[in-house]
Amino acid sequence: MADKIINEANEHYLRYVTRRHFLQNCATGLGAMALGSVFGGCNWLSSGSSSASVADALNPLAPKPPHFPGRARSVIYLHMAGAPSQLELFDYKPELAKLNNQLCPQSLLEGKKFAFIRGVPKMLGPQAVFKQHGESGAWISNYLPHLATVADEVSFLKAVHTDQFNHGPAQLFVHTGNARLGRPSIGSWVTYGLGSENSDLPGFVVLTSGGKTPDAGKSVWGSGFLPSVYQGVQCRSKGDPVLYLSDPDGMSRDIRKMSIDAINKVNHEEHATFGDPETIARISQYEMAFKMQISVPEVMDISDEPEYIHKLYGTEPGRESFANNCLLARKLVEKGVRFVQLFDWGWDSHGTNKNSAINLGLRNKCREIDRAQTALLVDLKQRGLLDEVLVVWGGEFGRTPMQENRDGKEMPFLGRDHHVDAFTMWMAGGGIKGGVSYGETDEIGFNAVKGKVGVHDVQATILHMLGLNHEKLTYQFQGRPFRLTDVEGKVIQPLLA
Repeated sequence: MADKIINEANEHYLRYVTRRHFLQNCATGLGAMALGSVFGGCNWLSSGSSSASVADALNPLAPKPPHFPGRARSVIYLHMAGAPSQLELFDYKPELAKLNNQLCPQSLLEGKKFAFIRGVPKMLGPQAVFKQHGESGAWISNYLPHLATVADEVSFLKAVHTDQFNHGPAQLFVHTGNARLGRPSIGSWVTYGLGSENSDLPGFVVLTSGGKTPDAGKSVWGSGFLPSVYQGVQCRSKGDPVLYLSDPDGMSRDIRKMSIDAINKVNHEEHATFGDPETIARISQYEMAFKMQISVPEVMDISDEPEYIHKLYGTEPGRESFANNCLLARKLVEKGVRFVQLFDWGWDSHGTNKNSAINLGLRNKCREIDRAQTALLVDLKQRGLLDEVLVVWGGEFGRTPMQENRDGKEMPFLGRDHHVDAFTMWMAGGGIKGGVSYGETDEIGFNAVKGKVGVHDVQATILHMLGLNHEKLTYQFQGRPFRLTDVEGKVIQPLLA
Protein backbone atom coordinates (compact mmCIF):
# COMPACT_ATOMS: atom_id res chain seq x y z
CA MET A 1 0.00 0.00 0.00
CA ALA A 2 2.83 2.39 0.93
CA ASP A 3 4.67 1.59 -2.34
CA LYS A 4 1.53 2.39 -4.30
CA ILE A 5 1.18 5.80 -2.64
CA ILE A 6 4.87 6.58 -3.29
CA ASN A 7 4.56 5.57 -6.95
CA GLU A 8 1.46 7.77 -7.38
CA ALA A 9 3.27 10.73 -5.80
CA ASN A 10 6.30 10.24 -8.09
CA GLU A 11 4.06 9.98 -11.14
CA HIS A 12 2.20 13.17 -10.13
CA TYR A 13 5.53 14.98 -9.70
CA LEU A 14 6.89 13.85 -13.09
CA ARG A 15 3.81 15.23 -14.83
CA TYR A 16 4.98 18.71 -13.89
CA VAL A 17 8.69 18.38 -14.73
CA THR A 18 8.90 16.25 -17.86
CA ARG A 19 9.14 17.66 -21.37
CA ARG A 20 6.41 15.28 -22.54
CA HIS A 21 3.95 16.79 -20.05
CA PHE A 22 4.92 20.32 -21.11
CA LEU A 23 4.41 19.63 -24.82
CA GLN A 24 1.22 17.63 -24.31
CA ASN A 25 -0.66 19.76 -21.80
CA CYS A 26 0.86 23.23 -21.71
CA ALA A 27 0.87 24.35 -25.34
CA THR A 28 -2.25 26.44 -24.86
CA GLY A 29 -0.51 28.31 -22.08
CA LEU A 30 2.23 29.72 -24.34
CA GLY A 31 -0.05 32.46 -25.64
CA ALA A 32 -1.06 33.41 -22.12
CA MET A 33 2.61 33.51 -21.09
CA ALA A 34 3.39 35.87 -23.96
CA LEU A 35 0.42 38.07 -23.09
CA GLY A 36 1.48 38.06 -19.47
CA SER A 37 4.91 39.36 -20.42
CA VAL A 38 3.22 42.30 -22.16
CA PHE A 39 1.03 43.21 -19.17
CA GLY A 40 3.60 42.35 -16.51
CA GLY A 41 1.98 39.15 -15.23
CA CYS A 42 0.07 38.62 -12.00
CA ASN A 43 2.11 41.16 -10.07
CA TRP A 44 1.74 44.00 -12.57
CA LEU A 45 1.59 47.33 -10.73
CA SER A 46 -0.26 50.46 -11.72
CA SER A 47 2.80 52.53 -10.84
CA GLY A 48 4.48 51.33 -14.02
CA SER A 49 6.94 48.74 -12.68
CA SER A 50 6.75 45.36 -14.35
CA SER A 51 6.58 43.32 -11.15
CA ALA A 52 6.51 43.70 -7.39
CA SER A 53 9.57 42.90 -5.35
CA VAL A 54 9.65 39.50 -3.69
CA ALA A 55 9.62 41.15 -0.26
CA ASP A 56 6.51 43.19 -1.08
CA ALA A 57 4.79 40.18 -2.56
CA LEU A 58 5.39 38.11 0.55
CA ASN A 59 4.19 40.91 2.84
CA PRO A 60 1.23 42.54 1.06
CA LEU A 61 0.13 44.48 4.18
CA ALA A 62 3.52 46.12 4.75
CA PRO A 63 3.26 49.94 5.07
CA LYS A 64 3.51 51.66 1.70
CA PRO A 65 4.21 55.33 0.97
CA PRO A 66 1.23 57.43 -0.17
CA HIS A 67 1.21 59.29 -3.48
CA PHE A 68 1.71 62.54 -1.55
CA PRO A 69 1.77 63.51 2.14
CA GLY A 70 -1.73 62.89 3.50
CA ARG A 71 -3.38 64.59 6.46
CA ALA A 72 -4.98 61.38 7.76
CA ARG A 73 -3.39 58.03 8.53
CA SER A 74 -6.59 56.13 9.40
CA VAL A 75 -10.33 56.24 8.66
CA ILE A 76 -13.35 55.42 10.82
CA TYR A 77 -16.43 55.16 8.60
CA LEU A 78 -19.81 55.16 10.37
CA HIS A 79 -22.50 53.85 8.03
CA MET A 80 -26.15 54.04 9.07
CA ALA A 81 -27.58 51.14 7.06
CA GLY A 82 -31.08 51.92 5.82
CA ALA A 83 -30.55 55.65 5.14
CA PRO A 84 -31.43 58.17 7.88
CA SER A 85 -33.69 61.08 7.03
CA GLN A 86 -31.67 64.24 6.45
CA LEU A 87 -34.88 66.26 6.82
CA GLU A 88 -35.17 65.26 10.48
CA LEU A 89 -31.47 65.60 11.29
CA PHE A 90 -29.49 68.21 9.35
CA ASP A 91 -31.37 69.76 6.42
CA TYR A 92 -33.67 72.36 8.00
CA LYS A 93 -36.60 73.28 5.73
CA PRO A 94 -39.18 75.64 7.31
CA GLU A 95 -40.97 75.96 3.95
CA LEU A 96 -41.59 72.23 3.97
CA ALA A 97 -43.34 72.61 7.34
CA LYS A 98 -45.79 75.02 5.73
CA LEU A 99 -46.68 72.41 3.09
CA ASN A 100 -47.31 69.66 5.62
CA ASN A 101 -50.25 67.38 4.70
CA GLN A 102 -50.84 69.11 1.33
CA LEU A 103 -50.89 67.06 -1.86
CA CYS A 104 -47.52 66.84 -3.56
CA PRO A 105 -47.22 69.07 -6.69
CA GLN A 106 -47.25 67.03 -9.87
CA SER A 107 -44.04 68.72 -11.00
CA LEU A 108 -42.12 66.85 -8.30
CA LEU A 109 -43.39 63.48 -9.48
CA GLU A 110 -43.02 63.71 -13.26
CA GLY A 111 -40.15 61.61 -14.57
CA LYS A 112 -39.17 60.42 -11.09
CA LYS A 113 -38.87 56.86 -9.84
CA PHE A 114 -39.50 55.98 -6.23
CA ALA A 115 -39.09 52.70 -4.41
CA PHE A 116 -42.64 52.63 -2.98
CA ILE A 117 -44.51 55.91 -3.58
CA ARG A 118 -47.38 55.55 -6.03
CA GLY A 119 -49.98 58.07 -7.15
CA VAL A 120 -49.95 61.47 -5.43
CA PRO A 121 -48.56 61.48 -1.89
CA LYS A 122 -48.89 64.22 0.71
CA MET A 123 -46.04 66.52 1.72
CA LEU A 124 -44.57 65.86 5.15
CA GLY A 125 -43.03 68.61 7.24
CA PRO A 126 -39.99 68.08 9.50
CA GLN A 127 -40.83 66.10 12.63
CA ALA A 128 -37.89 67.44 14.63
CA VAL A 129 -37.02 70.84 16.12
CA PHE A 130 -34.00 72.54 14.60
CA LYS A 131 -31.56 75.04 16.08
CA GLN A 132 -28.24 76.50 15.00
CA HIS A 133 -25.20 75.41 16.97
CA GLY A 134 -21.61 76.51 17.47
CA GLU A 135 -19.81 79.45 15.94
CA SER A 136 -20.51 77.93 12.53
CA GLY A 137 -24.29 78.10 13.08
CA ALA A 138 -24.79 74.55 11.82
CA TRP A 139 -28.42 73.39 11.77
CA ILE A 140 -28.83 70.23 13.85
CA SER A 141 -32.12 68.88 15.19
CA ASN A 142 -33.07 67.92 18.72
CA TYR A 143 -32.74 64.27 17.64
CA LEU A 144 -28.94 64.67 17.99
CA PRO A 145 -28.32 66.88 21.05
CA HIS A 146 -24.86 65.46 21.78
CA LEU A 147 -23.56 65.93 18.24
CA ALA A 148 -24.78 69.53 18.39
CA THR A 149 -22.16 70.23 21.09
CA VAL A 150 -19.31 69.48 18.64
CA ALA A 151 -20.85 71.15 15.58
CA ASP A 152 -17.70 73.17 14.93
CA GLU A 153 -15.63 69.98 14.55
CA VAL A 154 -17.85 68.69 11.75
CA SER A 155 -18.05 69.47 8.04
CA PHE A 156 -21.48 68.77 6.53
CA LEU A 157 -22.16 67.78 2.92
CA LYS A 158 -25.76 68.88 2.36
CA ALA A 159 -26.17 67.99 -1.32
CA VAL A 160 -24.89 64.46 -1.88
CA HIS A 161 -26.61 62.47 -4.60
CA THR A 162 -26.57 58.90 -5.85
CA ASP A 163 -28.20 57.01 -8.73
CA GLN A 164 -29.31 53.94 -6.74
CA PHE A 165 -32.63 53.92 -4.85
CA ASN A 166 -32.62 50.35 -3.50
CA HIS A 167 -30.62 49.54 -0.37
CA GLY A 168 -28.35 46.74 -1.60
CA PRO A 169 -27.12 48.40 -4.82
CA ALA A 170 -26.89 51.81 -3.09
CA GLN A 171 -24.76 50.39 -0.27
CA LEU A 172 -22.50 48.67 -2.78
CA PHE A 173 -22.19 51.93 -4.71
CA VAL A 174 -21.25 53.93 -1.60
CA HIS A 175 -18.65 51.41 -0.45
CA THR A 176 -17.30 49.89 -3.69
CA GLY A 177 -17.97 52.59 -6.29
CA ASN A 178 -20.24 50.28 -8.27
CA ALA A 179 -23.80 48.99 -7.76
CA ARG A 180 -22.89 45.46 -8.87
CA LEU A 181 -21.16 42.73 -6.91
CA GLY A 182 -17.49 42.01 -7.43
CA ARG A 183 -15.73 45.34 -6.80
CA PRO A 184 -13.36 45.97 -3.87
CA SER A 185 -14.64 48.04 -0.96
CA ILE A 186 -13.07 51.36 -0.08
CA GLY A 187 -11.40 49.82 2.98
CA SER A 188 -9.80 47.21 0.73
CA TRP A 189 -8.57 49.89 -1.66
CA VAL A 190 -7.05 51.84 1.21
CA THR A 191 -5.18 48.85 2.67
CA TYR A 192 -4.06 47.86 -0.84
CA GLY A 193 -2.70 51.35 -1.38
CA LEU A 194 -1.17 52.02 2.04
CA GLY A 195 -0.78 48.68 3.82
CA SER A 196 -1.08 48.53 7.60
CA GLU A 197 0.93 50.07 10.44
CA ASN A 198 0.45 47.08 12.76
CA SER A 199 1.61 43.67 11.54
CA ASP A 200 -0.29 41.94 14.36
CA LEU A 201 -3.73 43.29 13.40
CA PRO A 202 -5.73 43.39 10.17
CA GLY A 203 -5.44 46.58 8.19
CA PHE A 204 -9.22 46.70 7.65
CA VAL A 205 -11.62 45.85 10.49
CA VAL A 206 -15.44 45.74 10.36
CA LEU A 207 -17.81 46.10 13.34
CA THR A 208 -21.59 45.71 13.08
CA SER A 209 -24.52 46.60 15.35
CA GLY A 210 -28.30 46.81 15.12
CA GLY A 211 -28.87 43.07 14.95
CA LYS A 212 -28.33 42.58 11.21
CA THR A 213 -25.71 43.09 8.53
CA PRO A 214 -26.30 45.59 5.68
CA ASP A 215 -28.73 44.66 2.91
CA ALA A 216 -25.82 44.22 0.48
CA GLY A 217 -24.30 41.63 2.80
CA LYS A 218 -20.61 41.21 3.46
CA SER A 219 -19.74 42.29 -0.07
CA VAL A 220 -19.67 45.88 1.20
CA TRP A 221 -16.42 45.04 2.95
CA GLY A 222 -15.16 42.46 0.46
CA SER A 223 -11.95 42.67 -1.55
CA GLY A 224 -13.56 41.99 -4.93
CA PHE A 225 -10.85 41.31 -7.51
CA LEU A 226 -8.07 42.46 -5.18
CA PRO A 227 -6.19 39.67 -3.36
CA SER A 228 -8.36 38.48 -0.47
CA VAL A 229 -5.77 39.59 2.11
CA TYR A 230 -7.24 43.10 1.68
CA GLN A 231 -10.84 42.22 2.59
CA GLY A 232 -12.35 43.49 5.83
CA VAL A 233 -12.08 41.28 8.90
CA GLN A 234 -15.34 41.28 10.85
CA CYS A 235 -14.85 41.43 14.61
CA ARG A 236 -17.51 41.08 17.30
CA SER A 237 -17.92 43.17 20.43
CA LYS A 238 -19.63 40.23 22.18
CA GLY A 239 -18.14 36.76 22.64
CA ASP A 240 -15.00 35.74 20.78
CA PRO A 241 -13.85 38.77 18.73
CA VAL A 242 -13.24 36.57 15.67
CA LEU A 243 -14.85 33.19 15.07
CA TYR A 244 -12.53 30.17 15.23
CA LEU A 245 -9.63 32.32 16.46
CA SER A 246 -9.07 30.24 19.61
CA ASP A 247 -7.02 27.05 19.54
CA PRO A 248 -9.07 23.83 19.50
CA ASP A 249 -9.13 21.74 22.66
CA GLY A 250 -5.90 19.81 23.04
CA MET A 251 -3.87 22.04 20.72
CA SER A 252 -1.21 24.26 22.27
CA ARG A 253 0.07 27.49 20.77
CA ASP A 254 3.38 25.80 19.92
CA ILE A 255 1.61 23.04 18.01
CA ARG A 256 -0.50 25.67 16.18
CA LYS A 257 2.70 27.51 15.19
CA MET A 258 4.28 24.29 13.88
CA SER A 259 1.11 23.52 11.91
CA ILE A 260 1.07 26.97 10.30
CA ASP A 261 4.79 26.76 9.47
CA ALA A 262 4.24 23.40 7.77
CA ILE A 263 1.20 24.64 5.83
CA ASN A 264 2.98 27.78 4.68
CA LYS A 265 6.04 25.83 3.59
CA VAL A 266 3.76 24.00 1.17
CA ASN A 267 2.15 27.31 0.17
CA HIS A 268 5.56 28.86 -0.59
CA GLU A 269 6.40 25.91 -2.82
CA GLU A 270 3.00 26.27 -4.50
CA HIS A 271 3.63 29.96 -5.15
CA ALA A 272 7.10 29.26 -6.53
CA THR A 273 5.54 26.80 -8.97
CA PHE A 274 2.44 28.69 -10.12
CA GLY A 275 2.90 32.34 -9.03
CA ASP A 276 -0.75 32.74 -7.99
CA PRO A 277 -1.08 35.92 -5.83
CA GLU A 278 -3.91 34.26 -3.88
CA THR A 279 -1.32 31.83 -2.51
CA ILE A 280 0.54 34.79 -1.02
CA ALA A 281 -2.75 36.03 0.44
CA ARG A 282 -3.28 32.60 2.00
CA ILE A 283 0.20 32.65 3.55
CA SER A 284 -0.37 36.14 4.97
CA GLN A 285 -3.76 35.18 6.38
CA TYR A 286 -2.42 32.11 8.17
CA GLU A 287 0.35 34.18 9.72
CA MET A 288 -2.03 37.03 10.58
CA ALA A 289 -4.48 34.63 12.23
CA PHE A 290 -1.68 33.31 14.45
CA LYS A 291 -0.67 36.83 15.50
CA MET A 292 -4.29 37.85 16.02
CA GLN A 293 -4.72 35.16 18.69
CA ILE A 294 -2.70 37.38 21.01
CA SER A 295 -3.34 40.91 19.70
CA VAL A 296 -7.08 40.83 18.92
CA PRO A 297 -8.43 39.70 22.31
CA GLU A 298 -6.33 42.43 23.94
CA VAL A 299 -7.43 45.31 21.71
CA MET A 300 -11.05 44.14 21.60
CA ASP A 301 -11.36 44.10 25.40
CA ILE A 302 -12.93 47.36 26.59
CA SER A 303 -13.41 46.25 30.20
CA ASP A 304 -10.08 47.76 31.22
CA GLU A 305 -11.04 51.25 30.03
CA PRO A 306 -11.47 53.79 32.86
CA GLU A 307 -14.95 54.52 34.15
CA TYR A 308 -15.04 58.06 32.74
CA ILE A 309 -14.53 56.64 29.23
CA HIS A 310 -17.45 54.23 29.67
CA LYS A 311 -19.62 57.14 30.83
CA LEU A 312 -18.46 59.25 27.90
CA TYR A 313 -19.43 56.63 25.30
CA GLY A 314 -22.26 54.94 27.16
CA THR A 315 -20.56 51.56 26.74
CA GLU A 316 -21.46 48.29 28.42
CA PRO A 317 -18.70 45.65 28.13
CA GLY A 318 -19.96 42.30 26.85
CA ARG A 319 -22.80 43.73 24.77
CA GLU A 320 -23.08 44.14 21.03
CA SER A 321 -23.76 47.84 20.56
CA PHE A 322 -22.87 50.84 18.47
CA ALA A 323 -21.39 52.51 21.56
CA ASN A 324 -19.05 49.58 22.20
CA ASN A 325 -18.05 49.61 18.54
CA CYS A 326 -17.20 53.33 18.63
CA LEU A 327 -14.87 52.76 21.57
CA LEU A 328 -13.36 49.75 19.82
CA ALA A 329 -12.83 51.88 16.71
CA ARG A 330 -10.82 54.37 18.75
CA LYS A 331 -8.71 51.56 20.23
CA LEU A 332 -8.11 50.03 16.79
CA VAL A 333 -6.90 53.22 15.10
CA GLU A 334 -4.79 53.90 18.18
CA LYS A 335 -3.10 50.55 17.51
CA GLY A 336 -2.45 51.41 13.86
CA VAL A 337 -5.41 49.81 12.05
CA ARG A 338 -5.80 51.65 8.76
CA PHE A 339 -9.55 51.46 8.11
CA VAL A 340 -12.35 50.73 10.62
CA GLN A 341 -15.85 50.33 9.23
CA LEU A 342 -18.91 50.49 11.51
CA PHE A 343 -22.29 49.40 10.16
CA ASP A 344 -25.37 50.12 12.26
CA TRP A 345 -28.57 48.54 10.92
CA GLY A 346 -32.13 49.82 11.39
CA TRP A 347 -32.38 53.24 9.71
CA ASP A 348 -35.05 52.44 7.10
CA SER A 349 -37.85 54.89 7.99
CA HIS A 350 -40.84 53.93 5.83
CA GLY A 351 -43.54 54.26 8.48
CA THR A 352 -44.73 50.67 8.13
CA ASN A 353 -44.55 50.26 11.91
CA LYS A 354 -43.52 52.11 15.05
CA ASN A 355 -39.85 51.22 14.68
CA SER A 356 -39.71 52.69 11.18
CA ALA A 357 -41.62 55.89 11.97
CA ILE A 358 -39.53 59.04 11.58
CA ASN A 359 -41.05 60.58 14.73
CA LEU A 360 -40.61 57.42 16.83
CA GLY A 361 -38.22 54.77 15.50
CA LEU A 362 -35.81 57.24 13.93
CA ARG A 363 -35.61 59.22 17.15
CA ASN A 364 -34.87 56.03 19.09
CA LYS A 365 -32.10 55.10 16.66
CA CYS A 366 -30.59 58.55 17.13
CA ARG A 367 -30.57 58.01 20.88
CA GLU A 368 -28.60 54.81 20.33
CA ILE A 369 -25.79 56.48 18.39
CA ASP A 370 -25.72 60.18 19.32
CA ARG A 371 -23.78 59.96 22.55
CA ALA A 372 -21.27 57.42 21.25
CA GLN A 373 -20.48 59.09 17.92
CA THR A 374 -19.97 62.40 19.71
CA ALA A 375 -17.78 60.72 22.33
CA LEU A 376 -15.67 59.26 19.52
CA LEU A 377 -14.88 62.76 18.22
CA VAL A 378 -14.24 64.10 21.73
CA ASP A 379 -12.05 61.14 22.69
CA LEU A 380 -9.99 61.28 19.51
CA LYS A 381 -9.42 64.99 20.03
CA GLN A 382 -8.39 64.72 23.68
CA ARG A 383 -5.85 62.05 22.69
CA GLY A 384 -4.42 64.14 19.88
CA LEU A 385 -5.71 61.69 17.27
CA LEU A 386 -8.47 63.67 15.56
CA ASP A 387 -6.01 65.50 13.33
CA GLU A 388 -4.83 62.20 11.85
CA VAL A 389 -8.01 60.10 11.93
CA LEU A 390 -10.75 60.89 9.40
CA VAL A 391 -14.29 60.16 10.65
CA VAL A 392 -17.00 59.78 7.98
CA TRP A 393 -20.76 59.47 8.67
CA GLY A 394 -23.65 58.76 6.30
CA GLY A 395 -26.18 56.38 4.78
CA GLU A 396 -26.67 55.11 1.25
CA PHE A 397 -29.24 57.72 0.13
CA GLY A 398 -31.71 60.21 1.59
CA ARG A 399 -35.44 60.52 2.26
CA THR A 400 -38.24 62.22 0.33
CA PRO A 401 -39.98 65.40 1.52
CA MET A 402 -43.23 63.57 0.77
CA GLN A 403 -44.89 61.09 3.09
CA GLU A 404 -44.69 57.54 1.86
CA ASN A 405 -47.96 56.14 0.53
CA ARG A 406 -47.04 52.59 -0.35
CA ASP A 407 -49.17 51.36 -3.25
CA GLY A 408 -51.04 54.65 -3.09
CA LYS A 409 -52.23 54.09 0.48
CA GLU A 410 -51.18 56.11 3.52
CA MET A 411 -48.93 54.29 5.95
CA PRO A 412 -50.04 53.65 9.55
CA PHE A 413 -47.08 55.73 10.81
CA LEU A 414 -45.18 58.72 9.45
CA GLY A 415 -42.47 57.68 7.04
CA ARG A 416 -40.47 58.81 4.03
CA ASP A 417 -39.47 56.92 0.88
CA HIS A 418 -35.96 56.49 -0.54
CA HIS A 419 -34.55 59.60 -2.21
CA VAL A 420 -31.47 59.73 -4.45
CA ASP A 421 -31.27 63.42 -5.41
CA ALA A 422 -30.13 64.92 -2.11
CA PHE A 423 -28.94 63.65 1.26
CA THR A 424 -26.50 64.68 3.97
CA MET A 425 -23.18 63.19 5.06
CA TRP A 426 -20.55 64.59 7.40
CA MET A 427 -16.82 64.31 7.96
CA ALA A 428 -14.55 65.35 10.80
CA GLY A 429 -10.84 65.26 11.60
CA GLY A 430 -8.06 63.98 9.34
CA GLY A 431 -7.44 67.35 7.70
CA ILE A 432 -11.11 68.23 7.17
CA LYS A 433 -12.09 71.82 7.92
CA GLY A 434 -14.50 71.96 10.87
CA GLY A 435 -17.62 74.10 11.01
CA VAL A 436 -18.39 73.93 7.29
CA SER A 437 -21.75 73.28 5.65
CA TYR A 438 -21.13 72.68 1.97
CA GLY A 439 -23.94 72.37 -0.55
CA GLU A 440 -27.58 73.37 -0.45
CA THR A 441 -30.93 71.92 -1.42
CA ASP A 442 -34.08 73.71 -2.55
CA GLU A 443 -36.74 75.02 -0.15
CA ILE A 444 -38.23 71.59 0.49
CA GLY A 445 -35.03 69.50 0.35
CA PHE A 446 -35.96 67.76 -2.89
CA ASN A 447 -33.14 68.75 -5.26
CA ALA A 448 -29.57 69.96 -4.82
CA VAL A 449 -29.22 73.55 -6.00
CA LYS A 450 -25.68 74.36 -4.88
CA GLY A 451 -22.52 72.38 -4.14
CA LYS A 452 -23.87 69.12 -5.52
CA VAL A 453 -21.48 66.20 -5.04
CA GLY A 454 -21.70 62.53 -5.93
CA VAL A 455 -20.66 59.30 -4.26
CA HIS A 456 -17.43 59.16 -6.25
CA ASP A 457 -16.57 62.69 -5.10
CA VAL A 458 -16.90 61.58 -1.48
CA GLN A 459 -14.70 58.54 -2.17
CA ALA A 460 -12.09 60.66 -3.95
CA THR A 461 -11.98 63.03 -0.97
CA ILE A 462 -11.50 60.21 1.54
CA LEU A 463 -8.59 58.83 -0.48
CA HIS A 464 -7.13 62.32 -0.89
CA MET A 465 -7.05 62.88 2.87
CA LEU A 466 -4.95 59.70 3.15
CA GLY A 467 -2.50 60.92 0.52
CA LEU A 468 -3.89 58.76 -2.29
CA ASN A 469 -4.67 60.08 -5.76
CA HIS A 470 -7.93 58.33 -6.67
CA GLU A 471 -6.99 58.37 -10.37
CA LYS A 472 -3.66 56.64 -9.74
CA LEU A 473 -4.80 54.06 -7.19
CA THR A 474 -5.56 51.32 -9.73
CA TYR A 475 -5.41 47.55 -10.09
CA GLN A 476 -5.04 45.63 -13.33
CA PHE A 477 -7.96 43.26 -13.84
CA GLN A 478 -9.47 41.71 -16.97
CA GLY A 479 -7.13 43.61 -19.23
CA ARG A 480 -7.57 47.13 -17.90
CA PRO A 481 -6.81 49.19 -14.79
CA PHE A 482 -9.73 49.53 -12.37
CA ARG A 483 -10.13 52.13 -9.63
CA LEU A 484 -12.58 52.86 -6.81
CA THR A 485 -14.02 55.97 -8.48
CA ASP A 486 -14.33 54.34 -11.94
CA VAL A 487 -14.04 57.25 -14.43
CA GLU A 488 -15.52 59.93 -12.17
CA GLY A 489 -14.84 61.69 -8.88
CA LYS A 490 -13.37 65.04 -7.83
CA VAL A 491 -11.91 65.98 -4.49
CA ILE A 492 -14.30 68.28 -2.58
CA GLN A 493 -11.83 71.13 -2.10
CA PRO A 494 -13.96 73.39 0.21
CA LEU A 495 -13.77 70.69 2.92
CA LEU A 496 -9.99 70.67 3.10
CA ALA A 497 -8.34 72.52 5.98
